[in-house]
Amino acid sequence: QVQLVESGGGLVQAGGSLRLSCAASGLTFSSYHMGWFRQAPGKEREFVAAISWGSGRTYYQDSVKGRFAVSRDNAKNMVYLQMNSLKPEDTAVYYCAGGRFTLSALVLARAYDYWGQGTQVTVSA
Repeated sequence: QVQLVESGGGLVQAGGSLRLSCAASGLTFSSYHMGWFRQAPGKEREFVAAISWGSGRTYYQDSVKGRFAVSRDNAKNMVYLQMNSLKPEDTAVYYCAGGRFTLSALVLARAYDYWGQGTQVTVSA
């Protein structure tokens, strides 16, 4: 059974940092693209960042470029999202996801096969 479990969310002031972690089990982690999505109240789930299997190439939503960094540790079956210079508009539930697909689908939530339960990130002004 595949499980993705996020951790590391919380309440932080604007300008602060958080590091989200996602522990994966039940899948051949190293052969999956891994992504981070977020969903704010009343809004659709949106792509935040992703890291490919193999080369570990990274991809970001424009609004988080230069502030967020995604990384993975295949030996530990872990994927991380380091979030710096947080803004109130970053407030959302953050989800970890994994899938196998062509890189052109990386930003599409429907391309991912497995999802975590989410972790709340709240950034106060």
